[in-house]
Amino acid sequence: MAGRRFSLLRLFRRKKEEESPGAAPAQQPEEVQQVQPPQEDAGQERTEEQLRARGRFRRAAQTFMKFMGSRRRKARITPADVQAQPDTIPTQLTKPDVSTASTAVPAKCDTATSDLTTHWDTTSTDDVSHCDSVLPGLTEEADATTTEGVASTDAAPVQRLADTPSLEFLEERAVSAEVAITPDGDMQQRPPTVPKLAWVKEEEKEESPRAAPTQQPEEVQQVQPPQEDAGQERTEEQLRARGRFRRAAQLVCRFIRCIWHEEATFMATGDTVNLDLFNAQTSAALLDMLVENGVYKAKQVPAIVRCIHQWLTSNVSDEHRLDKTLVLLTEEHPMDVAVTLLRSAPACNRAARTMWKTLISSRWTKEPVLQILFRVLEYWPAHRRRTSDGDERDVFALAATVALWEILQLSHSWCPGGVKDNFPRLLLTLLFQVFISTEEMSEEVETFWRRCREQRSLPPNPNRFAVQTVKALLRQLLGEDVLMVIGRKCGWDMLLKADSHHYAVGLLARELCRVSHSFCRSIAISLLPRLSRGEPLWELPALAFLVEVLHCLNPRQCGPSVLQIISRHLRSQCPERRRLALRGLVVLSRDPAMAKSMRSLSESLLELLQDADTDTVQMTLSAFINMLHFQIVIISTPTALKLLEALRPLFDNEHSQLQQLSMLLFWELMEATERSKSLKPHVYLSLVPFYFNWHNENQRVAEASWRALFGAARFLKWRDLEDLVTMEQPWRFPECLLEKDRSRVGQYVRQALPFLESPEKPLRKLAIKFLGIAARSMKQEQPELQLICQALQDMTDDSPAVSNLAQETLHIIRAVRRTSFFPFW
Repeated sequence: MAGRRFSLLRLFRRKKEEESPGAAPAQQPEEVQQVQPPQEDAGQERTEEQLRARGRFRRAAQTFMKFMGSRRRKARITPADVQAQPDTIPTQLTKPDVSTASTAVPAKCDTATSDLTTHWDTTSTDDVSHCDSVLPGLTEEADATTTEGVASTDAAPVQRLADTPSLEFLEERAVSAEVAITPDGDMQQRPPTVPKLAWVKEEEKEESPRAAPTQQPEEVQQVQPPQEDAGQERTEEQLRARGRFRRAAQLVCRFIRCIWHEEATFMATGDTVNLDLFNAQTSAALLDMLVENGVYKAKQVPAIVRCIHQWLTSNVSDEHRLDKTLVLLTEEHPMDVAVTLLRSAPACNRAARTMWKTLISSRWTKEPVLQILFRVLEYWPAHRRRTSDGDERDVFALAATVALWEILQLSHSWCPGGVKDNFPRLLLTLLFQVFISTEEMSEEVETFWRRCREQRSLPPNPNRFAVQTVKALLRQLLGEDVLMVIGRKCGWDMLLKADSHHYAVGLLARELCRVSHSFCRSIAISLLPRLSRGEPLWELPALAFLVEVLHCLNPRQCGPSVLQIISRHLRSQCPERRRLALRGLVVLSRDPAMAKSMRSLSESLLELLQDADTDTVQMTLSAFINMLHFQIVIISTPTALKLLEALRPLFDNEHSQLQQLSMLLFWELMEATERSKSLKPHVYLSLVPFYFNWHNENQRVAEASWRALFGAARFLKWRDLEDLVTMEQPWRFPECLLEKDRSRVGQYVRQALPFLESPEKPLRKLAIKFLGIAARSMKQEQPELQLICQALQDMTDDSPAVSNLAQETLHIIRAVRRTSFFPFW
């Protein structure tokens, strides 16, 4: 009965419209005025309508994507089954008048949708297949469904529409996209009992009025529950869902064509396609739908990334609209997203900054994106990386530097965990960029940087920007104090000069050690592989950093590799590298295990004792002393002989530090060397210098001389000499020495003569006394006696105390010699 009333009501309405065709348009304005209350703010009303339209569009797009997934799982209905089912769609309804329908979608979206609707009516199966080639998983379903829809549009059953949407209606004639997208507008123009339709087939107007009532009661009784308006409402919802689905399918297909066209255009010309064909909300919704449902090919990822960047560039107020889409895309294709973003926005404009911040803020994309960024940073000047669309253009390391700087600026109140974990790697890479961009600048790097400066305000030179990035990194992790200390010591200025760059790196390493040993330890461990590979370009600054942080390392773990690096640089032709290697060797030699391993470097160290550079000789002496101090290393006799010969000139060196270290090394050598007759002559010749330096005004030199003299007496097994040194009776030393070894008196005299010209007055007096004692034990014919007399006679210009002592000693010598020549007198 309910179905009969429904059919009669529909037939009555049709007859009424045929009798008075102009009645409806005359009453529509009144209905609109009665239903809609007066609005105070028209702009606010439009905004709410746009939001509702946007929500309806998104739900329709989601319905479309769900349909494509369900089509894979459900079996397709054959044409015979479709024709056998009764048609429950009312065919006698009049097409609504849409002349005054309100629009809730912006103008661009309306125009685009109307064009799409008209275009779809004339689209062939080949066009759909072409679109499906860009839409994975859509080819077979869309082709078959579209062709079936054209053949069986009139027989589409209600039951299948209720369960699974179909593409059969995509070939139907639509009224207007404006009315279709805003289906609520035409409800105000019809009586409340007339179902609201978005479109009606053109052929339904020409059907006879008797055809519909003959079958509709049975269909309603079979399908719908026995309620008066239940079937009518369900049919209305099906038609409205079908219309939204159709329009969503049209927009999706055309948007995918646009993405495909953007990819092809970019690969051919390098230009991007303007997405103004769709308005902001429509294009963003379509991008969301494509990525969330995975309706894209891997080779289209770079094109989608460029579209997202273009959308964010054009839409300033809604910059976080596509955050979820970008994160989902990056989770699946991190390399393509990061590399494409570096290529598309190397200067990192506002839209690129928003995208980087989104990727770094997500815990799912932060780590892979940072690792890709760090990898690009390490390849200077550019890194060749192939994306899924076949693009093999270089990605400049400076583009990654700009992106990293922006990330550090965006996270001023927090430091990304990936940045903190990779701090050693980042710091070393940025310091290398500072050095290489200062040392040499290729033409391609200059061109790239000039283009970046045209897009935004950047420093004139890349090395200055790299220094800014280093400061930002240190500020994030260590605070502002480190930056201020380095600035006060002119470290940042030295960092920008090629000849002082390694000094600045060493200064930075010392300040880092003062703040955090753990950071320095991790940096040193990161440096070892680079120095082991022997990269000559940044080897000197890297070695300077390593030497400063060696004390933070465990020598037993890293010692062998460090020792290998240092041994290579000991033979370098660069004086600065040799000095740095010796500094590192001094640090390593303080460990007993490393001191034993350094025995193989004895020959190289002996050669460096002959170097003219005072610092080099000083560090070599220190390394030898540390090696022998633990008494683990036994020096062979040939090596000991070479070492004694190299040390002898240093006992009288004008630098007190060299004097002290050389005497300490002699003492250590006496303790670590087996007694051998071949060594005794060299030990004898060392006694006189030790005796004079025992009276040195420099207390450290005097103490070192006392130790060396004691070690020599023990080595020679001179008990008397050892006792007077122990009891500290220096005045007895000349007589004891000259009495025990009369054969070398001439050599001892020649060693004492230079001390007559010593700048220290006590040493000049001591030399005069020593020569007077030696002259008494010399023979008349010895030439050294004449040398003594001549030297004492020439000291008349010295101070009165010294000159008087010299004259008295000369008078005594002459008197003694006369007595010895005429013994009977």
